[in-house]
Amino acid sequence: MLLRLKQTLQSLKRTATISKAQAIKNLSTQIKKQDVPTEKLDCVVIGAGVVGLAIARELASIGREVMVLDSASTFGTGTSSRNSEVIHAGIYYPPGSLKALFCVRGRELLYKYCYEHGVPFKQTGKLIVATGPLEFSKLNELMNRGTQNGVDGLKMLEGFEAMKMEPELQCKKALLSPVSGIVDSHSLMLSLVGEAENNGTTFSYNSTVIGGHLEGNCLHLHIVESKNLENWNGDYPLQPELVLVPNLVVNSAGLSSLALAKRFHGLNSCIIPPGFFARGCYFTLSSTKVPPFEHLIYPIPEDGGLGVHVTLDLDGQLKFGPDVEWIDSIDDVSSFLNKYDYSVSASRAERFYPEIRKYYPNLKDGSLQPSYSGIRPKISGPRQSPIDFVIQGEDIHGVPGLVNLFGIESPGLTSSMAIAEHIASRFLK
Repeated sequence: MLLRLKQTLQSLKRTATISKAQAIKNLSTQIKKQDVPTEKLDCVVIGAGVVGLAIARELASIGREVMVLDSASTFGTGTSSRNSEVIHAGIYYPPGSLKALFCVRGRELLYKYCYEHGVPFKQTGKLIVATGPLEFSKLNELMNRGTQNGVDGLKMLEGFEAMKMEPELQCKKALLSPVSGIVDSHSLMLSLVGEAENNGTTFSYNSTVIGGHLEGNCLHLHIVESKNLENWNGDYPLQPELVLVPNLVVNSAGLSSLALAKRFHGLNSCIIPPGFFARGCYFTLSSTKVPPFEHLIYPIPEDGGLGVHVTLDLDGQLKFGPDVEWIDSIDDVSSFLNKYDYSVSASRAERFYPEIRKYYPNLKDGSLQPSYSGIRPKISGPRQSPIDFVIQGEDIHGVPGLVNLFGIESPGLTSSMAIAEHIASRFLK
């Protein structure tokens, strides 16, 4: 394997008179004086989530040498394994936005890939429901937007038509999206890993990119073994055990992509957007042998998310969520190691019941059981308008060979292959 991390982290001591920023700046010079192995290679993808895996597969499939680095012990341990597993149609996003373009294109690529590679999926269809007249205008807006985005088959239904399709549903109107669906995200990622490896991609897990510096117009990545970060207490600057000098770097680190970019010394911090984090909890429906719904059921979108909706997994298990809980950021190292609080308090169910009963009035007390949670890597905060995906290349930040992916939240799973296609076509030299 190309990447062989040393076992001991050599530390630089920080004096009281040196600021953190100055210490990080001095690190670039200090590395040259230390016996830190340096390796040159073609392409490095930081992050083995579904987007990073799709990018690695795409780059490897056209003959590029690719290495994927992830701080975890395996792939997809962050946001990619903590979402609704929904294949979105492309309804919600402003026409012409990256989210709209990549979602529609990504859906087509994803269905095709799943069919050809035996990845479990199901085109269930989705109903976006209005439970009162005040929501009709928003529903019409969603239909118009989806039509502009090129989503096929959209149909506005009267309440009785939707409730005939789903007898447990209560609504006044509904927007039917027949091309929406669900996918086994773990099987998808496992398939992408296999495809990438078959084309020569190297995966290095337990390997954390802690920053980098510009030298000779090239970005040098600083790598440490993840276990050596566990005992770091912040009292000294982090020093790399290995430096990688790639021709192309794709920062697809998800929740830590912003924190990592800020540690690329020489990158203008003004181009890095602010980060926000929204945790969403999921609850499963217990004590039911037959799921009450066959379609995905979505309410009108809310601030920060798409509302507490109904999704199914491929085993027929019904789940509700996610809600939106804005949380504080954590320190960089904890972010790199994905040390977020993913616990689900049973008490949060009390907030779910009234929201769900707006469209599912027969939901019984005590039937919701805590399941799991995920965190959205957002670049817009509470009561702010949603912001599009941000994909930054040299034309924006001036660093040759660096591509930053920021704010890749929903529909990131659906868009993953379209994002990979875009990276390969635009940023390779």
